[in-house]
Amino acid sequence: MNTSNKQIRRKLLLGIIALPASAIAEAVIATPRASEGPFYPTPGIRFDDVDNDLVKIASEVEQAGGEVFVLSGRVLDKAGNPIAGARVEIWQCDIKGRYLHRGDSGQGSRDPAFQGFGHDLSAADGSYSFRTIKPAAYPGRTPHIHVKVLINNQHQLTTQFYLADHPDNNRDWLYRQMPQNELALVTMNFKPTLLTPEAILDIVI
Repeated sequence: MNTSNKQIRRKLLLGIIALPASAIAEAVIATPRASEGPFYPTPGIRFDDVDNDLVKIASEVEQAGGEVFVLSGRVLDKAGNPIAGARVEIWQCDIKGRYLHRGDSGQGSRDPAFQGFGHDLSAADGSYSFRTIKPAAYPGRTPHIHVKVLINNQHQLTTQFYLADHPDNNRDWLYRQMPQNELALVTMNFKPTLLTPEAILDIVI
């Protein structure tokens, strides 16, 4: 390698070292994929109200049961740049462990006040936000929220978000097969606020 090439290589390495650790991570580690599961609510199953507030259905007085929190973050590319206009979808079971899906044959009735499915469009800075409930457990799975991202109506990612330190995590077959560095990217840690608890998770695709 000649002197000129050595100098170029040295400058590139120094530039990478100088980057913040978060920037390096965003440039390398994408949000891990996970199973969609059997209960994705197709359009014909959903409520007419499919906004980003799953706790309150339009025109209904009652609010869904469960512990309400705000799930927010940004949709980013692998270089850490924000992606605007991405459609972020979430779906999860209600406080009774029932999904908004005809195929869910679990016992007991659904919470009629829980929307079950919602979507948001990422803003210019990539930000998205949902108001929902902390996911509940049901037989065979640890609590989780399903997440799907589409850009220009093209599917980009399906994954699942988990509760930090939940006792059922290490008994969940999907959770246990993920390496620790990937789990950190899909684990919801809650911070207290004056109003509603909040969990922030960026989605890197």
